[in-house]
Amino acid sequence: MSRGLFLTIEGIEGVGKSTNMEYVHRTLMAAGIEVVLSREPGGTELGEKIRGLVLDHRNGSMIDDTELLLMFAARAQHLAEVIEPALAAGKWVLCDRFTDATYAYQGGGRGIAMQRIAELEQWVQADLRPDVTLLLDAPVEIGLARAAGRPQAADRFEREKQAFFEKVRQAYLDMAAEQSQRYHIIDASQPLDQVKTALNEIINCLVKK
Repeated sequence: MSRGLFLTIEGIEGVGKSTNMEYVHRTLMAAGIEVVLSREPGGTELGEKIRGLVLDHRNGSMIDDTELLLMFAARAQHLAEVIEPALAAGKWVLCDRFTDATYAYQGGGRGIAMQRIAELEQWVQADLRPDVTLLLDAPVEIGLARAAGRPQAADRFEREKQAFFEKVRQAYLDMAAEQSQRYHIIDASQPLDQVKTALNEIINCLVKK
């Protein structure tokens, strides 16, 4: 049995990750591919509890290193319980954010040294990396305006200033430039139909491989 494909979707707040995750999932399933849908931080019972700690705006005293280590703690559990078993079984894994988000948010946004993140990445993941990453990209002001329209209260990250998200977005774009063989950038400022068309082209290529 061949190993499954590890597909991740990344992007800042308000770029339509949830909507487009659902679309990619439906499209892959319609093509006859067995897909495991997950997210980070989270994806497991323990990981979801860690997610709650990280996102809770009442935890304003959390220092950056604690945040970073909690992300990788949730990721270690996620890999062991969900991602690795699914890939080994030949299933595709579609994940809402993964370690690239840590480089973008904790590295770019918080200013934690990228080398420190890289050391944790290697320790927790060994050689496992996503096969394909879809980066939904839009100017920060567009993403934040969309996010502001959500009914739920803003979490710890959503309460950050625009300058924080500018650094996060730039970190994503830098990774996409450095790892162009893995990354596909989709202009998420377009109307949804055009975003879906762009996603379709990528999905069709993956399915045919």
